[in-house]
Amino acid sequence: MEELKEKTADLVDHLEDIADTYYRLTIINVTQKATNIASTVVVAVMLCGLAMFVLMFLGVALGVWLGDLVQSRSLGFLLAAGVYLLGLLIILAMRKSIIYPFIRNFIVRKVYD
Repeated sequence: MEELKEKTADLVDHLEDIADTYYRLTIINVTQKATNIASTVVVAVMLCGLAMFVLMFLGVALGVWLGDLVQSRSLGFLLAAGVYLLGLLIILAMRKSIIYPFIRNFIVRKVYD
């Protein structure tokens, strides 16, 4: 009878160790995924910021160039704004078929990576 009590106590100790190990492993996995997602978001924000500056300077250059072509700086900048407006309308028209699935798949890949 005493031997059965010792085996039961050992079994309970082992189960506690297994539960503690599983808990710690879960915490490590969650931390790793959160860190992966956070680092991806930071890099994406930095890239978006740089892309914004590139687009801004390209827009200014396009406006000046078009202004020289049509002999009116203000009309050149208006035409450049029209190009950006056309791009915005194309993106808005394609957002459900291309943009949303791309973003959704990217997020799912990062979560399960």
